[in-house]
Formats: sequence, structure tokens, C-alpha cells
Amino acid sequence: MQNRIYRGEIVHKAQSHPGEHIPIIDQPLWDAVQAQLASNSGERNAGTGTREHSLLTGMLFDRDGNRMTPTHAVKKDTRYRYYVSRPLITSDRSERSPGLRIPAAEIEQLVTSRVRQWLLDPASIYQAIQSPDASVQRRFLVRAAEIGKIWPELPGARQRALLTALIERIDVGADQIEIHTRPSRVRALLDGAATPLPSAPDDEIKIVSVPVRLRRSGREIRMLIDSTDPSAIAKPNRPLIKLLIRAHRFHATLVASPGVPFAALAKQGGVGRSYFTRVVRLSYLAPEITQAILDGRQPPDLTTDKLLAHSRLPLAWHEQRRVLGFA
Repeated sequence: MQNRIYRGEIVHKAQSHPGEHIPIIDQPLWDAVQAQLASNSGERNAGTGTREHSLLTGMLFDRDGNRMTPTHAVKKDTRYRYYVSRPLITSDRSERSPGLRIPAAEIEQLVTSRVRQWLLDPASIYQAIQSPDASVQRRFLVRAAEIGKIWPELPGARQRALLTALIERIDVGADQIEIHTRPSRVRALLDGAATPLPSAPDDEIKIVSVPVRLRRSGREIRMLIDSTDPSAIAKPNRPLIKLLIRAHRFHATLVASPGVPFAALAKQGGVGRSYFTRVVRLSYLAPEITQAILDGRQPPDLTTDKLLAHSRLPLAWHEQRRVLGFA
């Protein structure tokens, strides 16, 4: 089921070309079959038959060149995944190499977002293909855009296969992450090759740098991405969203109970009077601030504690933006 003759194509020297025969399998069915085959192969060979795939296994290195290994911890029946520097696992730590422990979901989302952007950028694909044949260029541009658009729906094993084909290594530094890619591999990838072609000695490596700030929290490192970056990842903060929902629920209770003391309303809500008062004030946030929090576009340092501490916000919306760091 990996023979491209079924798609009306012929293969010569690991590259496919339009054939003269009629395809007997349409593109959507072909893609579905290839995704399933990749998923089956990935689970057998990479040990990814668990609930979640570690997309970047074997690609990540910390600032000292140590390979980062996937691991996990379970807290209150919730499974948290991480990538950890090898010295932290082997107990071979030193002051020179303290190692890193990074939440897996954050860095995986960052890397896949950049790869998806690259696939959706016609200029990048055109430069990587470097084919004089206009029809080949159009075909690859369309195929790259198709993969980029359906990326979130692809199985984890298929995403890993694509990342493995395009990425040489990923270096996690103190203030940036460098993704080393081999764009020349994209041609074989878009041609549907079962495995990426081996790199030639002169195969050029392109480095995509992503500015980040690493903030230590206990043994763990949090990644803060510059919110002014137009391609920064939107990451909704559940505690903040829950706090806003509670604020509007308290406000609705207040409006529906004229003349009822705050202490009684707070008791009805199962909270203290002071907390009720601070939370209900947040229902008067500027609509654009509320929307930004719902979309995950709030400043990286905005937490529920900070929002409650600033609950005595000015009524002027532009002043609210300044106080909370949105200006």
C-alpha cells in the first residue's frame, strides 16, 4: 500500500513523477492509509504505543549538549510529561551542567507550530524544492499546504514521522531554541517516501531560532515565549479562565439580589466576603482583556494571584491595560 503506482505515478531514483496511467486510489484515501501505516510502524519501532507520543524523542539537546530524554510523573491521578537532561536521570550532575527539565507539551507545541508555519509558507517550500519544473513546484506547494492545514488532525505517529524527516536536532538554550532543519528533505517528504532520504555531505542545514525565556520553578523549567511574536503560541490559562467565569457568575448573583448584603451573597457562594468582593470586581474588566485571556494571549506573568491582587482596577479600560501589562 506504499506503491505510488496506485496514485497514477511512477518512481525513479526515490522521486515520483506523474505517470500515463489512471490512478485507482484518490488522494484522501492514500493519505489515510499512509497515516495508518506510519502510526503502526511508529508504535512498533519507537515504543509510542502509549496514551501520548513523545514527538521530539532523540532530537532535543540542552545548552551543554546533553541529550534530553522523555519521562513523566503522576500527581493526583494526572500524568505530566517532561523532557529531562540525561545528567538528571543518570545522577551525573555537576555545577557546570545542571541540566533542564521542560514540560513536554510546551516545547512540542512550539516546535510543531514552527514546522507547520514553514509548510504553509510558499516561499520556504519553493526555496527547498528548487525545481525548474513549474508543475512540480505547484504540486509540492499544494501538498505542503495540505499537510500544514490538517496538521492538528494528524495522528501522533504521523506528526513524529514528519518531524523526524525535517529536523536534524533541537538545541534548548538559555534565551532561545534553535531548530536545525534540512529543507532539502522536504522534496522526498512531499513525494510520499516511506522513509527520509539519507543526508548528503553537502546537505545544507537551516537554523530556525525561537526567542524564549526559561523560568525555573523548583526542578522544572517553564518556557515563556515573547507575546509580541506574531507566531507566538496562544496557550489559554485554565485557572485564569475559571476565575473570570466565577467573576461573572458572582456578578449575576449580585444583580439578581438587590439589597442583599455582600456577606450573605458570599456565604451563598461558599466563599468569604473579601474573596467575593475581589472576584466580582473582575467582571468589570475591559472586554478586550477578557477576550485576550480566553484566547490565551495574556502576558506570560499574569496569574490568578496577580489578577486578584489588582482587583481594585481603574474603570478606564486603557488604565486597566497598563496595570495588567496589556499596553
